[in-house]
Amino acid sequence: MNNMFLTAVEQGPSMLLTFVPFFVILFISYFMLVRPQKKRDQELRDMRSAIEIGDEIVTVGGIIGRVVSIKDETFVIETGTDRSKIRLARWAIQANNSAAERKAEK
Repeated sequence: MNNMFLTAVEQGPSMLLTFVPFFVILFISYFMLVRPQKKRDQELRDMRSAIEIGDEIVTVGGIIGRVVSIKDETFVIETGTDRSKIRLARWAIQANNSAAERKAEK
């Protein structure tokens, strides 16, 4: 009976040590993958909420246009010289060229 108790005690710390690399990998993956992605998502949300009428934007599909009107979750943009109007969802905006130019001028 004494031998069984000693083997169980001896295996305790080694069992804990087998999980340490797992937790280290989880910790590293959070700071290498999850946190930077959340930061990029927040920057994208901030950019989309800061769009104003007159800004030149680029959509996810590559369409470039100038914002004509803004509703809750949609934008109307003009594209090309013939002033074609397209209605877009807010999530479809990839970049705000006007804001990037204003930032570069500062």
